[in-house]
Formats: sequence, structure tokens, C-alpha cells
Amino acid sequence: MQDRRLRLIGIPVLSLLITLFTLPALGSLSPLWLLIDWSISLYFTFFLWVGNRTLWAWVLSRFPHVEQTAKRLWVLAALSVLFTSLATMLLRLPLQMLLPRYFTAFWPDNLRASTFNLIPTVVVLTVYEAVYFFQQWEQNVRRTEQLTRAGVQSQLEALQSQLDPHFLFNSLNTLSALIDEHNTPAQEFVEQLSDVYRYVLLSRDKATVPLSEELAFVATYVALQKARFRENLQVEQEVPPEALSQHVAPLSVQLLVENALKHNVASREHPLHLAIRYEPSGPFLVVENVLRPRTAGLGSSTGIGLQNVIHRYELLQVPQPVEVSKDEGWFRVRLPLLKNG
Repeated sequence: MQDRRLRLIGIPVLSLLITLFTLPALGSLSPLWLLIDWSISLYFTFFLWVGNRTLWAWVLSRFPHVEQTAKRLWVLAALSVLFTSLATMLLRLPLQMLLPRYFTAFWPDNLRASTFNLIPTVVVLTVYEAVYFFQQWEQNVRRTEQLTRAGVQSQLEALQSQLDPHFLFNSLNTLSALIDEHNTPAQEFVEQLSDVYRYVLLSRDKATVPLSEELAFVATYVALQKARFRENLQVEQEVPPEALSQHVAPLSVQLLVENALKHNVASREHPLHLAIRYEPSGPFLVVENVLRPRTAGLGSSTGIGLQNVIHRYELLQVPQPVEVSKDEGWFRVRLPLLKNG
């Protein structure tokens, strides 16, 4: 948190307020005693403010999430009481030598001073928590607006680029009826095409989908592509069953397969090798392909780009970002897996 201005203004103002609050106890209103009292108040306020602010930042780094707010506040309260009490006694030691009449070493005096210092400490920490809460609320509002805009844009693109689903399904059924029933490959191709379009329609309004559903869709998509590329496209998948319940952004894995086909050579001399595997560290779903760029692409993409996938994962607030790398002749993308949707 950038709080330099808050400290520059808050510390002297708070110390002055404390001084004015304790003026009646001085028994004197002379300018000299006012200056001395303010200096002492500034001395305590500076060290207690900076110390508790550092303590708050450390606790926040350990418990930063909204669902950890209650735990963070309890830990902060316990540590702040301990720190303020110990710091007050240590800060009083030099004053006991300089002004023994006003700062005694008796335990009741130290206890009263510590209790009094807890009041401005609570005020300061409340201000920090309130500012942090407002910043989190503002970020969530912006994130919600971004997700809403992304959803609206997706729906607009769907309206612009897709036919009415009932018309398309009826047309595919008609096409299937027109194909000779003995032409099994053609019948399977039409069924797979229907499955692909059905998945796109069902998943486009979801933030995440189970990995099992996404991989089943990718298998169907690859089967359609192999009808064209045949053995020029070779896909390997190594994903353990226990990983299939985790979630990914819909169509994200398919997009990476599509990009690999669009931007790399897939020929008899140079088959396109593509692997989909699970990586426990993270965990990640890794999609990688042999990097052999073609001189001309297959046309403009009809889906969202890789940057949009990265942005979607940012909006989902995944613990780790999407990782993209190129090394040793391979293009590799690591998609972070979510434990729930």
C-alpha cells in the first residue's frame, strides 16, 4: 500500500490531537510545555505508527484474501497488543531518565501508558484496514465490469458469427439422412461436428468447465481434424483420472490445439506432434507442440486469441498465471488448473 502521504500527514496530526487531549493533565498551558508534550507525543506516535504499520503489512501478506479477513484481524489484534505494550515500555525508558517526575518505572504507570497507546493504535489500524477493504472492493468492481464486458462481447460475436443453433442442428440431421448409411466415416464426421457445436453452445456462458469435459471436446475436435490431416497430426495425452475433476476455462485447450494447427507445418515429411499432459506442480495442464512455423497460416482465427485466454485466467484470479514458453524446438503453454468452478 502506498501510504507515504498518510504517514507524513497522519503522524504529526495524530500526535497533536493526543497532545491537545492530554493538555488538562499538564497543569500548565505555557508554549514551552506544549512544545515538549507535543514532541513526546510525536516520539511515541512515530515509532508506534511505523511499528504497527509494519506489523499490519506482514500479517496482510500472510492472510491477504477476503475469506481470511476474520483470521487476519484476530492475529493482528493479538500481535498489535503485544507489540504496543512492549514498545511503550521500551520507549519510556529514556524518558524515565530525562523526566523521572513524569515518567516513572512503576508497573501501574507502564500499564496505563500501554492501555492509552492502544487507543490511537486501534484508530490507525482501522484506517489501514478500511483503505485496504475499499481498494479490494474497487478491484472487485472493476473485475466484475471486465467480466461483464467480456461476456457481452462474446455474446455479440456469437450473434454475429454463428447461425441459429436449431437451424444448424436440423441441417446436420438432414445432411446425416442424405449420407449413405453405409458411409460410416461420413456419418461419424457429421456426429462429431454436431458434438463440437453443442459443446461450444453449452460452455460459452460458463466461467470454467471440468477438465474431463474440455478434454472430451478436444478429442472430438482432434478427430475432426484428423479426417483432414490423417497421420500428419499426432496427439498424445497423459492426464491421470484424478486430475479430470479440476477446472479450466472453456475452449482454452481447444484454442491451443487450433493455434498449433494454424501456425505450424503438418505434413507427411514433418508430422505435427502435439502433447497434452498433466503437471502436478501448480497444478498445470501443459499443451505443447513441435515448433515448425509455416510460411503462411490457414486463415484468420475464428476463436479468441492466446492473449484473451491469458486475460480470462487473470479475471478468474487463478493462483498462478498462464505460462507461455519456447525452448528446444517446442512451443509450450501451461494452463493453471482450478480445484473448483
